Amino acid sequence: MENLKIFSGSSNQSLAKKITDYLGMSLGSAEISRFSDREIKVKFNENIRGVDVFLIQSTHPPAENLMELLIMLDAARRSSAYRVTAVIPYYGYARQDRKDQPRVSITAKLVANLITTAGADRVLTMDLHSAQIQGFFDIPFDHLYASINFFDYIKSLSLDDVIVVSPDVGSVKIARAYAKRLDTTLAILDKRRPKPNSAEIVNVIGDVKDKNIIIVDDMVDTGGTVLLAVKTLKEKNAKDINVFCTHPVLSGDAVQKIENSEIKLFTVTNTIPLDDSKRINKIDVVSVANLFGEAIKRIHKEESLSSLFDWQSVPI
Repeated sequence: MENLKIFSGSSNQSLAKKITDYLGMSLGSAEISRFSDREIKVKFNENIRGVDVFLIQSTHPPAENLMELLIMLDAARRSSAYRVTAVIPYYGYARQDRKDQPRVSITAKLVANLITTAGADRVLTMDLHSAQIQGFFDIPFDHLYASINFFDYIKSLSLDDVIVVSPDVGSVKIARAYAKRLDTTLAILDKRRPKPNSAEIVNVIGDVKDKNIIIVDDMVDTGGTVLLAVKTLKEKNAKDINVFCTHPVLSGDAVQKIENSEIKLFTVTNTIPLDDSKRINKIDVVSVANLFGEAIKRIHKEESLSSLFDWQSVPI
């Protein structure tokens, strides 16, 4: 495609490479280096004046990934790119999306401001923790759904007596869309979070007895919530439990917890790369490179993206 160049930060180069492979092109050449004190320096090694530039960078920990994205955006803007799109497969700091306690920041909004100020003309991301974050931006924003890829994977499992479970009320809409698409019912876990990275389930809304469970969520961090859900569902005599999570943050000993749990299959996407220590038999990775590649192609050609997620618009 003419007048299009794609560059990658260092946070998820494997996904970036798969995206460019899908598009039949090569990653642009950019030099991302560190001074001796670890300050970040970015230099594009090719001319991008008047070019439609896409920068691929997930912003999972460490915070340097976010800083690297901001510096890449600034460098692209100062290089007179025609348009700069920040492709953020995983949008970090999304959990801090409202002021739910006194004297706390709305960090998701702060990050939106930083990305815009740094030079982004457009943002492309996937499965935000809160859909309202789209409204934090005053620039065009495209939101993709991993459920398109997950749904095909679920169908391939040929499960009987399936019920879709939302791990909390925040995931009800997407879980209901899965249930409608799979022509099955929905259960909801009434979860309370007394403190960060700690949760308790006080009620199960729906009949999960003797059902094969599909838990859908946007991200798993410490694994505490999903493992509590598994424990609760097993106590309600559920059968096999399969978890589908878009963003595998998997901090601390989350992988060990999953390995030792009663989860049958834990399926994630490659929005966050998994190192070898996290690649256990229970964890399967579904690539979303084709979905991002198709979105980039359509944005570049000024075509509609809605057909990429039409079934998400099912009336609720």
